[in-house]
Amino acid sequence: MEAILKSTLGVTRAKAIGRGGGGCISEGQTYETNKGKYFVKVNHKSEAMRMFEGEAASLDAILATNIVKVPKPEKVIKDEKDGGAILIMEHVDMSGLRKYQAQLGEQLARLHLHNEDLGNRLSQEGSRVGDAEAGAKYVPKFGFHCTTCCGYLPQNNEWTDTWVEFYARHRLKLQLDLVERDYGDREARELWPQLERNLPGFFKDIEVKPALLHGDLWGGNVAETDTGPVIFDPASHYGHSEFDLAIAGMFGGFNNAFYSAYHKMIPKAPGFETRSELYKLFHYLNHWNHFGSGYRTSSLSIMRRLAKSP
Repeated sequence: MEAILKSTLGVTRAKAIGRGGGGCISEGQTYETNKGKYFVKVNHKSEAMRMFEGEAASLDAILATNIVKVPKPEKVIKDEKDGGAILIMEHVDMSGLRKYQAQLGEQLARLHLHNEDLGNRLSQEGSRVGDAEAGAKYVPKFGFHCTTCCGYLPQNNEWTDTWVEFYARHRLKLQLDLVERDYGDREARELWPQLERNLPGFFKDIEVKPALLHGDLWGGNVAETDTGPVIFDPASHYGHSEFDLAIAGMFGGFNNAFYSAYHKMIPKAPGFETRSELYKLFHYLNHWNHFGSGYRTSSLSIMRRLAKSP
């Protein structure tokens, strides 16, 4: 790895420091060089290049808003030894999120409002908007400009005019197709048409505007530095702002200060709790497809409730 970093980054010295880490998907290690510290993620799957390119694009999109701290991606390269890939990014000294919960809530809300704000300014100021935002551009549709992965599974981010269509086709249906392929679950197969018919009713009293999302905002993907919060491992797309809050509430790690600060800027809209269940369903299905049928019960429980008339 030292030789790869030297040739890729143009450094003369690269040494692994500290303990290696990483999650259930990829391995990670910090390296000290004569140009500073870098964090290197390695994944040996053949699909790793696509996965890391999506993560880097997500980081770049969030960076362009200049709202919340994320590690700056440097390079994605193919690992010629095993066909996997390597993601080189800025090293960030961080620890568990504690004292900056409220600041993260406020920054997440600002991130979610950023695209709408750009659109409003665009209608007033024309093409100057975006140029002043370090590359951030207004996006009028739902999706993303490249494939991203939630875990190691690729997500279809094809641009779509409406959120209901995007979420039904490119999030829930994609996951349910994988469940059908690998498990052939009859109840999931029978519940989906009923749930799909009900989807528009969950949004009848609100207008969903495309918001730049982190996409996988659970407690393991947030932290803090000495000066503020940091988020990482995104799987971004432009979607409904409420989507990011669903997985945040599934596994803990966020306290009342986070939610209070967020909802002070983006109040809960009518039907919020029901849509929260709808968005949790994606993550339970995604976990089912990653980790097995231990997540079947939670997935089907939500599907049964939402398949009834909204």
